[in-house]
Amino acid sequence: LVTGTNRLSVQVFKRSSASYLEDQDFFRFSGIFRDVTLLAKPRVHIEDLALHATLSDDFTTGDVTLRLTCQNVLEDAIVKLVIRDAAGHVLCEQERPVAQEMLFTGVTLEKPQLWDNHQPNLYEATLEVYDHHQQLIEWIPQAFGFRKIEIKDGMIYLNNQRLIINGVNRHEWNPSRGRSVTLEDMQQDIAICQKNNINSVRTSHYPNQMPWYRLCDEAGIYLMAEANLETHGTWQKMGAFEPSYNVPGSDAYWEKNTLARAVNVYETFKNHVSILFWSLGNESYVGDVLEKMNAYFKAKDPDRLVHYEGVYVEREQYEDTVSDVESRMYASPDEVRAYLENNPKKPYLLCEYMHDMGNSMGGLDSYMALLDEFPNYHGGYIWDFIDQAIYVYDEYTKRNVLRYGGDFDDKPSDYEFSGNGIVFADRTEKPAMQEVSYFYGKYN
Repeated sequence: LVTGTNRLSVQVFKRSSASYLEDQDFFRFSGIFRDVTLLAKPRVHIEDLALHATLSDDFTTGDVTLRLTCQNVLEDAIVKLVIRDAAGHVLCEQERPVAQEMLFTGVTLEKPQLWDNHQPNLYEATLEVYDHHQQLIEWIPQAFGFRKIEIKDGMIYLNNQRLIINGVNRHEWNPSRGRSVTLEDMQQDIAICQKNNINSVRTSHYPNQMPWYRLCDEAGIYLMAEANLETHGTWQKMGAFEPSYNVPGSDAYWEKNTLARAVNVYETFKNHVSILFWSLGNESYVGDVLEKMNAYFKAKDPDRLVHYEGVYVEREQYEDTVSDVESRMYASPDEVRAYLENNPKKPYLLCEYMHDMGNSMGGLDSYMALLDEFPNYHGGYIWDFIDQAIYVYDEYTKRNVLRYGGDFDDKPSDYEFSGNGIVFADRTEKPAMQEVSYFYGKYN
C-alpha cells in the first residue's frame, strides 16, 4: 500500500478444482455474495484469539483459558484481559507483556451461569492492547459461555441433561438476492425458530455468514457447524451407490483441499458457544480423507462432538474413526428402531429427515415417538428450513412470482427439489410448520 489512492483488483472464477467438492443442491451463482471488509490494524496487534471455557464435573466452577498470537511485538507493550458478566460487572482482570504467543490462565469463576437453549447466558472477555506509551491501540470483545457437550453411557448430554435436537437444515437464501442474505434475514430466521420450538440448525452445507453464529450464541440456538464439502455426484450414479471415483475418498490428491475446509470452519468459528457439533460435510461417501478431517477436529477441539453421516456405507472400516454419532438421512422410524434395538455403539440422530416438498410433514409424530422409546435417540434436522426460489417478474400477472428449477428452460433440472422448506422463500410459514411447532414444542 502507498499513501494516497490504491487499487484493489479481484478476479472471480466460476469453476475451479474446488468445484468437485461443492456439489450442494442449490442455485449456482457467480460473483461475491458476502461482505468484504478491509480492516486497518495497528502495527502491534492480536492476530488470533482462541478462548476455551470449561466446567468442573459438578458444574460449580468454570475455567477460562485464552491463547493469543500477536504480531510485531514491541517492548513495554501490554495486553489486558477483562472478563465481565452479562450485567457488565467485572469478574477478572489480568495483564501480560505482549509476546508472539501468549497464554492467559488461572481465570476461575464460581457458580457460572450455564448456556443452553432456554437460558443462553453469555459472558464477555475483552482484550486491550496498549503500546509502549500506554496508549490503547486495539480493543477486541469476545462473547463466550459455559456449557458441556459429552457422550456418556451411549447418550449425548448437554450440561448433564439429555440433549434433544429439534432441528432444521438451513440454506442461506433470499428470493431477491439469492445466496446473499442480510442481517435482517438472519434475525427473522432466528425469530421463526424460537417461535416454533426449533432449537438447532445444521449449516447445510457450508460455513454461514459470520453474524449468524453470534446471533445463535445470543439466542441459544444449537449449531451443527458444517464444512463446505459435498460430492454426491461422484458416487451416486443413476440413483445407485457406485463409488469407483469417489471424491475425496482415500485419494491423497484431494487431502490438502479437503482438510483446508476443516481448518477454515474451525479457525473462523472456534470461539462460538452455540457450536455443539463440527460436521465434516454432506453426502461425500466416506474414506481416509474424511478420517483425517475427523482427526483434525479431535486434535484441535476434543470438547465438541464430530458428526458425519456416510459412515454406514463402510461401517467396518470407519465406524470408530469418522463420527462420534450414528447419523443417517431419511431412515424410516423402523430403520432407526432396528439400529437402536441391536446393541448400538453410538447415540443416534437424523441429520436429514421429513423431506418437506409439497404436502409433507405428516409423519413427524412417528419420529418424535422414538424419543420416548429410546433415550439414545436424539432427534434430528428437518430438510429443510426455506424454499430456494427466485422472484421473477411475470408479464401476464404483472407481479413478482417465485420460480425454481425448470422454470428457466434449464435442462436437466430437479424441478421443485429446491423447494423443500417449512417456510416459503419469502419466509412465510407453510402449513407444515404447524406440525413442526406442535411436536417440537412437546420435546422442547
